[in-house]
Amino acid sequence: MRRVTTAAMIGAALLLAGCSSSSSSSSSTSTAHSSTGASAPVTVRLGLLSNITHASALIALKNGYFTQALGSAGTVKATAFSSGTEETTAILAGQLDAAYVGPNPAINAWQKSGGKAIKIVSGAATGGASIVVKKGITSAAQLKGKSLATPSLGNTQDVALRYWLKQNGVTTTTTGGGDAFIKPTKPNSAAVLQFKSGQIAGGSEPAPYDVQMVSDGGTVLLSEPGVTTLLVVTQSFLAAHPAVVADLVKAQVQATAFIKSNPAQAQADANAELATYTGKPLSASLVAASFKEITFTNDPDAASLKTDADQAVSLGLLKPVDLTGIYELGPLNQALTAVGDAQVNS
Repeated sequence: MRRVTTAAMIGAALLLAGCSSSSSSSSSTSTAHSSTGASAPVTVRLGLLSNITHASALIALKNGYFTQALGSAGTVKATAFSSGTEETTAILAGQLDAAYVGPNPAINAWQKSGGKAIKIVSGAATGGASIVVKKGITSAAQLKGKSLATPSLGNTQDVALRYWLKQNGVTTTTTGGGDAFIKPTKPNSAAVLQFKSGQIAGGSEPAPYDVQMVSDGGTVLLSEPGVTTLLVVTQSFLAAHPAVVADLVKAQVQATAFIKSNPAQAQADANAELATYTGKPLSASLVAASFKEITFTNDPDAASLKTDADQAVSLGLLKPVDLTGIYELGPLNQALTAVGDAQVNS
């Protein structure tokens, strides 16, 4: 039960609030599958990106972890998006119940809704994105007058590139001006083609697209640190179906464990699932190289999220934002405890 969309879902209707604080634990996550115990099965509308940085989502879908965890409580209907910015639009329009997103789209959803749209319930990945440029370019100064691609304005890779350039004395504008010209480009594969054909000097892209640019002769100027992928749920869905959310988190934890215990099979499974959205699988070597630069972890890396917010604010892409309350890690810590892993905090 999947469908692919490459266009942003239009709308700005904000979702209603209703959730506990990030330090609390959900009391309905043990056996019941709904807050009433007698509710009809629900369809969880799940968003993700067709990136290897979202491998845990791809694997949970491919291997049936979501199906197993939810049982009779419901099913997952997955939709692949071109960028986290599109996912934010869909979340705010009431089109998604849960989503794997980057940190900046999660922050944007939080701010635009006044802290009422989403909660971060788990981490999924850190690393796995790079600034890649043409061979011979070794500094930010050499990018003046050059065009560079990012997935979308204000997304995680866009903020990382603009901030790095700013720190190195190279200006950018949201309209593509400044010293270096930033071109939001989608899908990500289009940026790879533009790089290969010489239309752009480089870009900031997530795996596997940064790896593809390197294989096309590119050089990595910066391997972007910090959180890359988070699992968020809408506060309205969490309030209505806390046990279903707990099941989603259990599946996420199971996928991460599978990646760590059987990386070769995890790569194959992620690639196979990715092909259902993109139309064809990636080469095994490309997937393997992508996995090497990503750390798959359930820890949402709260310090990293704050850094991402501060960088976006400094660029004028985000108004100052208070992230207090953005996490709900009770279900995650229960799932981690159940499998003998250390708890995480916000």
